[in-house]
Amino acid sequence: MAEEVNVDQKTEEASPKRIQEAEERGNFAHSRELTSAFVLLAAILAFAIAGGYSTRHLMGTWRNLLSQSHVIQLNMEDMQRLLGWVMENSFTVLSPFLFAILLGGVIANLVQTGGVRFSMHPLLPRFHKMNPWNGFKRLFSRTALMELFKSLFKVTLISLIAYFTIKGRFDEIPPMMGMSVGQILIFMGQVGLEIMIKVLVAMIFLAFVDYPFQRFTYLKNLRMTKQEVKDERKDTEGDPQTKQRIRNVQLEMMKRRMMAAVPEADVVVTNPTHIAVAIQYDQEKSDAPVVVAKGKGVVAEKIRALAKEHDIPVVEDKPLARLLHKTVEIGQTIPAHLYKAVAEIMAYVYRLKGKTRV
Repeated sequence: MAEEVNVDQKTEEASPKRIQEAEERGNFAHSRELTSAFVLLAAILAFAIAGGYSTRHLMGTWRNLLSQSHVIQLNMEDMQRLLGWVMENSFTVLSPFLFAILLGGVIANLVQTGGVRFSMHPLLPRFHKMNPWNGFKRLFSRTALMELFKSLFKVTLISLIAYFTIKGRFDEIPPMMGMSVGQILIFMGQVGLEIMIKVLVAMIFLAFVDYPFQRFTYLKNLRMTKQEVKDERKDTEGDPQTKQRIRNVQLEMMKRRMMAAVPEADVVVTNPTHIAVAIQYDQEKSDAPVVVAKGKGVVAEKIRALAKEHDIPVVEDKPLARLLHKTVEIGQTIPAHLYKAVAEIMAYVYRLKGKTRV
């Protein structure tokens, strides 16, 4: 019951991180029907390309074997030599088909995994899988029953295809009594190839149906609970409380740097009490005045207090103070459309200090 509740709680789609972790463990959406279709296609191509050669080689092997049967001695040495010769020729006949089947299986897996992926995780021992009860449950699980149903369906389908194909060419079988062995093998090869092509068409159809279903089941099994989503976001982005503390520390450090720059300012423009903006103009460092500090409320009060403490002129200009606070960030120069207003204030400050501008 607890497991059902846990499954029901997994209402959130799998995140990219969850999918990536599953793939790193060697867990992919995999369709056996798609693999079977690729393997069968590879076998058909190999049969079409190398079937004639393999048939001729097989006939030559049997011809040589029968022609030498009267001189073969039933001793250990001759039997070993004969067995080695038969195995060598059998491998020559079968190797094109075995290589093609292997290549088809590899390509099918590469298509489904999106490229070459290596993972040692499936090779790690899992002692919980050695539990007989767990094995019994897997044997009668929904997935196992579904695979059993598909296997029975495929066997039935292939049997029907083979039956109706042979039945359609049944009239050609009696005349084979007068044919040579080579002609019989060619006929059998043609019928076998026809059956394989029809089965391939059926397998391609099954693969188009099965792979989306396997992909859906795969993503469904990776679904997450709301708590898992929160935990993953916390691991990825960090704990919100920690992030807030970091932001607070950063803001505090920025305020300290800003307040340390106030004594170097040339003038402080105020609202008069709610907003304060400190401006500095160093012709050697900048072509225009720079906002070195700004703030509202308590911060504005501290800026005014520092200005008073260091004999920095404080000028009240409500529109300019609002514009500077709203549009100019700390460390930025005054925008061109505010040059005139700021220049008038700076001229007043320079006259007040008895300085002349260059």
